[in-house]
Amino acid sequence: MTYPTVAVTVDLVVLTVRSEGLSVLLVERGEEPFLGDWALPGGFVRPDEDLLGAAERELAEETGLPRGSVHLEQLASYGAPDRDPRQRVVTVCYLALAPDLPTPHAGTDAADARWVPVREARDLAFDHDRLLADAVERARAKLEYSPLATAFCAEEFTVAELRRVYEQVWGHPLDARNFHRKVTGAEGFLEPAGATTTRDGGRPAQLFRRGSATTLQPPLVRT
Repeated sequence: MTYPTVAVTVDLVVLTVRSEGLSVLLVERGEEPFLGDWALPGGFVRPDEDLLGAAERELAEETGLPRGSVHLEQLASYGAPDRDPRQRVVTVCYLALAPDLPTPHAGTDAADARWVPVREARDLAFDHDRLLADAVERARAKLEYSPLATAFCAEEFTVAELRRVYEQVWGHPLDARNFHRKVTGAEGFLEPAGATTTRDGGRPAQLFRRGSATTLQPPLVRT
């Protein structure tokens, strides 16, 4: 029996919160297929790499950030027979989350790279519209029951800055007092940093760090 050759790639959905809202890193493809189209960054897994190593390498090449400096988790695998016109390709998609990241630079096979608001990212190459939609929904859902939102914040942050992350990812405003009560009352979610800041404007605001909790009880809700 002969077995078909299947190539393996990794694709990255890199999300960050910028002034224009929740944004995703996109690259302009510099070669066929889909020359000139926008796509998620990614590439083929090298013979000496495992999946996570390939994802970390691609992330470092596209963002310039060292390995291990951002939240990175495996999202899902995609293997429709016609997803890549070159050959049968199975991709493993990773979700990366980080605070406001610098302007990206294009990797070796890309003509350009830029941050694009998620609401404007559409008609991407391959099946990347689906990958992006799945990743955004994963991020939105995990914000309900985990401290994942702190991955979008600096090491020390205010409750108002954290609330803006939730508003940008969930896509609607939240009541400030109710949000403050919920997140400061969630056991292990936040730890006081022992300092204040006026960068939000107005009176000094208390600074916090991510606590030790891995789940939120009770979960936050999107409404």
